Amino acid sequence: MAFIPQMGKIVFKKILVANRGEIACRVMRSAKKMGIATVAVYSDADARAPHVRMADEAVRLGPAPAAESYLRADLILLAAKETGADAIHPGYGFLSERESFAKACAEAGIAFVGPPPGAIAAMGDKIESKKLAKEAGVNVVPGFLGEIADTEHAVRIATEIGYPVMMKASAGGGGKGMRLAFSEQDVREGFEATKREGLASFGDDRVFIEKFIESPRHIEIQVLGDQHGNIVYLNERECSIQRRHQKVVEEAPSPFVTPEMRKAMGEQAVALARAVGYYSAGTVELIVSGADKTGQGFYFLEMNTRLQVEHPVTEAITGLDLVEQMIRVAAGEPLAFGQDGVKLDGWAIENRVYAEDPYRGFLPSTGRLVRYRPPAAENAGQGYIRVDDGVTEGSEISMFYDPMIAKLITWAPTRDEAADLQVRALDRFRIDGIGHNIDFLSAIMQHPRFRSGELTTGFIAEEYPEGFHGAPADEGLVRRLAAVAVVLDLARTARAAEISGQLGGHAALSTERSVRIGTHHFDVTVDGCATGLLVNLSSDEAPLEVSGHWRAGDPQFVARIDGAEFATAVDRTRTGWKLTAHGAAHLVEVLPPHVAEYRDHMIEKVPPDMSRFLLAPMPGLLTRLHVQPGDKVEAGQALAVIEAMKMENILRAERAGTVKHAHFGAGDSLAVDAAILEFE
Repeated sequence: MAFIPQMGKIVFKKILVANRGEIACRVMRSAKKMGIATVAVYSDADARAPHVRMADEAVRLGPAPAAESYLRADLILLAAKETGADAIHPGYGFLSERESFAKACAEAGIAFVGPPPGAIAAMGDKIESKKLAKEAGVNVVPGFLGEIADTEHAVRIATEIGYPVMMKASAGGGGKGMRLAFSEQDVREGFEATKREGLASFGDDRVFIEKFIESPRHIEIQVLGDQHGNIVYLNERECSIQRRHQKVVEEAPSPFVTPEMRKAMGEQAVALARAVGYYSAGTVELIVSGADKTGQGFYFLEMNTRLQVEHPVTEAITGLDLVEQMIRVAAGEPLAFGQDGVKLDGWAIENRVYAEDPYRGFLPSTGRLVRYRPPAAENAGQGYIRVDDGVTEGSEISMFYDPMIAKLITWAPTRDEAADLQVRALDRFRIDGIGHNIDFLSAIMQHPRFRSGELTTGFIAEEYPEGFHGAPADEGLVRRLAAVAVVLDLARTARAAEISGQLGGHAALSTERSVRIGTHHFDVTVDGCATGLLVNLSSDEAPLEVSGHWRAGDPQFVARIDGAEFATAVDRTRTGWKLTAHGAAHLVEVLPPHVAEYRDHMIEKVPPDMSRFLLAPMPGLLTRLHVQPGDKVEAGQALAVIEAMKMENILRAERAGTVKHAHFGAGDSLAVDAAILEFE
């Protein structure tokens, strides 16, 4: 993509980026484009990270835990002084919304690339921000904004508001410190946990309670202001597809918002920003009732006084570089355009690639990226593909930081085209060594409900109530997979024959295979042709013409099937291939015809029965164990609590039983699948 160029002087000589990973790299790209030198900071865990190598200079902060490195404002300011940086960009997370850090920058004579401290303070407290929003004429959700004394007080408040309610840490963000309660029992179980998460993640254990809007959509307005009183809104983003209140898919514009709604939302967002003297980039988040067709059923949630993870989709439809705009505003430049100059061009979608396993209940995954091959960036006339990341092959995904690996952004003239580009790009993504959610993202992009635009924040829970088991494959996909598997098998056997001196290649081969994919069975014949191979799948349909180069051992195969691109991840199995494409992995058996008939009589290995154990679903810290050997438990009873990625995860009994042995205790570190408890 190409941002709209903005002429002007180089506003700073050197910027320190007080962050890590993809956002640090993202900020540095814009700074370098503007001719500004950059300084990276890093923890011991990130000593060889891409953002460190990208910067002109790098300064070590401390050990891996964020509290000893990226959250040490004193060390970051010292690094800025020692390197001569005249500005600091905080990225998002860490110190980006700390009033004290913005003040400390000002006191040190270093520009803070963000809003003024007063605006951070006003909007950082979710209780006070709602009061300010109401005073500014912004719609707010019904709720209780006072101090909540204890669990009993919380129960009384929730009952008065009416269930369901949402309990939120006052200083929370990023999906942390939030609990949805449908009953008194939910409040009793979740209130203290919400307080603990707020204290652990944000240093503030205050909690507020508000009405949960049913059939809700999460829509946000991007605002941008300068230090001269000019404020504009840059249209909206739809962020409704979430899991545990963590955004997964974002798009701009929203398929739900009308021009009238956009104007009303935008004007309220600008009014709120003006009320707190806001400048720089910021986001006003709204909860919108999907059942309200009047366009007035939107309510203020919070204002994020920083750059958002999903800012690329706004950049895509407006042509603006938001990081550059933030830098220019911090230097005192006025905005070069007004509200009439904000454009809305095409459609953009962003998918967050997380280190988690959707096939195992989205459990966090940590470890080394043994293979990391993102799709190549493309910029064609009818759309583009962009990848924002801060990792490389061999990088470590650590338990100390956010599990996001990369962001995949596509833009196209229409929403369907942007989604199609996502599916194509996700097929080209290859990650090995850790669990990831690429299949899940592809499944969402193809889902009929997503394509219809009928979204709510309950989309994932409603569409995958039994968990995720891969995207369904239609007949056309099955046929393409079968054809690809046979071509791969031919290439493998031809290469083996070539090495042994028996054959010079496979292009002239005419051969037969038997292929099985699930319940599908094909007798296949293959013939060479001028442009590739003709694969006949024992049906009345025309053979598929397959072309493309693949060498034995390559982890991906990008073919052309009847002229259209088809990409798949490739893994060899004992009797064929595992091909991963369009949101699922497919086991494809490829056998000579005389062997295939005996396949059904082969003995399959049965995995051991682990139903008598409570297994750790993720790596983490066992913070509490609620039962002891000899205790009888009932189905649904809380047994243990694991903390992972700063989130508390309650493990419950799947059935009634008696505890036989506890293999771990509170304070122990757990690996995934560690047997915590054994039952009689």
